[in-house]
Amino acid sequence: MIKAIQQLIQKYWGQLMYLVFGVLTTLVNMVIFFGLDHYTTINYLVSNTIAWFLSVLFAFFTNKTWVFQSKYTTLKDFSREMASFFFFRGISFIMDTAIMFVGISLLVWPNMIVKVLDQIIVILANYVFSKWIFKDTSED
Repeated sequence: MIKAIQQLIQKYWGQLMYLVFGVLTTLVNMVIFFGLDHYTTINYLVSNTIAWFLSVLFAFFTNKTWVFQSKYTTLKDFSREMASFFFFRGISFIMDTAIMFVGISLLVWPNMIVKVLDQIIVILANYVFSKWIFKDTSED
């Protein structure tokens, strides 16, 4: 039984790590958004942008290091990975902003309810994007 569990963990290690760091990234995003949204007079879209940027920085380094275990170490390769990561996260940021705007400004739903729904969609999109960015370098 324990061996079977170990094999499952080994087989799905990347997905498990993505889940763990995805949850942590989402917490970073949600805590920053909540703090700015509730304790400042900053517009919710500006708060969302700040939360997005800081959580993407966190996500880049955790995904590179622990989730996809990218071995690229040259400045050129590192820069390519980071640019690709931010480009694709920029696409999900557009989705993020659109969902927030529709949910809060048009549907007049509570900010944090919209943010939670938004994050579920964004996490799924980001996983697909990250698989393209942090490919297995042993194939090169």
